[in-house]
Amino acid sequence: MEEVDGIILHNLKLVGCDIDDSVRCLKEFTTELIVEATSRCLRLIADRTDLLLGLPPGMSARFRIGTSLATALTELGYRGEIGYQTFLYSNEADIRRVFMFLIEKLPKESAEILPDSQGTAALVNRAIMAEVNRLLASTWVPPFCKKSGLRWQSNGKELTFSREGVKGTHLFSGRPISVVTGSADLTKPVPKEIKRYYTHHCVPVTRQPIRGKEVMTSLMQLNADRLAAAQEWEAEWNQFGLASRLTQKEYLLRKKQKVSKRISEQLRQSAQTVKDAESRQFKMADIDELLNRAQGGAASGRESRFARDKKLRFDEEDSGAISAGPKVTSEEEVKAKRHEELVGMKSKLSELVSNYDEIDAQIKNYKAGIQQMSEELSGLNEMNTEKENEHRLKKKTIDLLPDADTNLAKLQELADTTSQKLVNLANQWEKHRVPLVNEYRKLKDVQETMMDSSQDKLVEIQEFREKVKIISDEAKEKEELTKQLRAEFERMTKDVNRSVYTKRIIEIVEKIKKQKDDINKILADTRAVQKEINSLTGKLDRTFTVTDEHIFKDAKKDESVKRAYKYLAALHENCSLLIKTVEGTGSTMREIRELEDQIDQEQSKNTVTNLEKIMRDYHQMKQENDTVAEKLKTFGVKV
Repeated sequence: MEEVDGIILHNLKLVGCDIDDSVRCLKEFTTELIVEATSRCLRLIADRTDLLLGLPPGMSARFRIGTSLATALTELGYRGEIGYQTFLYSNEADIRRVFMFLIEKLPKESAEILPDSQGTAALVNRAIMAEVNRLLASTWVPPFCKKSGLRWQSNGKELTFSREGVKGTHLFSGRPISVVTGSADLTKPVPKEIKRYYTHHCVPVTRQPIRGKEVMTSLMQLNADRLAAAQEWEAEWNQFGLASRLTQKEYLLRKKQKVSKRISEQLRQSAQTVKDAESRQFKMADIDELLNRAQGGAASGRESRFARDKKLRFDEEDSGAISAGPKVTSEEEVKAKRHEELVGMKSKLSELVSNYDEIDAQIKNYKAGIQQMSEELSGLNEMNTEKENEHRLKKKTIDLLPDADTNLAKLQELADTTSQKLVNLANQWEKHRVPLVNEYRKLKDVQETMMDSSQDKLVEIQEFREKVKIISDEAKEKEELTKQLRAEFERMTKDVNRSVYTKRIIEIVEKIKKQKDDINKILADTRAVQKEINSLTGKLDRTFTVTDEHIFKDAKKDESVKRAYKYLAALHENCSLLIKTVEGTGSTMREIRELEDQIDQEQSKNTVTNLEKIMRDYHQMKQENDTVAEKLKTFGVKV
């Protein structure tokens, strides 16, 4: 335990404990030093500035301090048995466990705190460090999300707030900007036109947004858009591009063609829709003419809608001119006249609508009849064509009837010749077909194998891309971790000789291995001895049984053998008692060793010393109580 105590002492000196160089182990710690070291560690771990670094003279205050330290350790997660007696009446094993727990909980930044850094400046630096660590550990909140610069936080018990600066904040708004592209790779030449545009016409980025506050947000938005486009292209290429087995240029060209084709189809459909609308307008004009024709008016015989509008305007002007002559005497007559005209126009409008509906129904009937007649006409035309073909065939047959035998012979000869040609052609085709079919099958097999291999390679490429992405992410994480560890290493004190601790740890490990080997040897020897004892016991029992049987048989015939049989039974009984006595002696020795170990453990707990301390504290508390009782009596208070 000397190495463990040395590490604990070194860490306690780093957190600011005033430990004398003569102290070599935890057994030499006083109660005041234990309380001070525990309070300093708790101040660094849980920011418990309310804990005192020393012990007051009063016993009640000492008990309160011990209880508060035990409560703080329990809140941190210490699972061992702990109370005020752990600090006021301590023993070496309990204190070692407590300090090991506290050192594991110490923050890494505590290595910078030296024993002599306990002044006001050190406290200010420590407070600044704690506040910076708190801000770094908290989630970032945009300034415009904090009303009046207040940031509310909850520590599980109460809700607190802190004020953070909000000067110069504004909403996140970006503008489209143009930046120089293609200049990063110096190996590729930039075209003169683009260089001229960037030199003479392109406005600097800082002057493109209307407001200067939008420069940074515009750049962030541009970067985010480009990053999103690159990620979308990578995902599209991995999902569709690699499966198409085209290069990136060919894939982009085909995609461009598809998009242009789709746009042209949409434009063509839109143009067709416009044409249909115009044709519907012309049809409405024709329907208006039909409606006028249905009214039967001689004056409005073949007038169009525009002509009727023109005529209506002229009629209104004429009526205005006529009405301008004689004045209407009263407004009531004017209203009545307008009402009559309105009623007449509504009736005419209803008649026109009904006539329009009738004519529309007639037009639909006519269209349906025309369609039916066109279908019937097409059917008749097909029947006529079939009849003409039959007539032509029958006519040729009738023409061949006068010389039927000769014509039949010619037809037979022609049929034989044709069949022979077909057989020859079939043979030739078979000769050409077999190698072509074999070649086709070979090419198909090769294509299938190539497809399988390409598919496997495609899967491998996708897996390789995923692995590359995972490895790159891991590399970034490891780089960040390396930066953090390097920063922590730079913050750590360089006066610690780590090789000494490493050497000590190696020596401890070697000792543990050696002890483990010795224990294994002892266990193996014990097992071998136990096995040998068991075998000898069994052999002894079997020997006694056989001897007993032989002597018992002869004991019936001879008196001397009978006495020998009695001696054998007595010997066996005495040997059994002797074995039991040896076993009882071994168990007694084992219990003695266990009791000695327990005595050593109790002695290490300093029970006698702690009892003496308890008695002294008891007498001190009794004196304090007597003093308080006397003071109360002087004030006239009954106790």
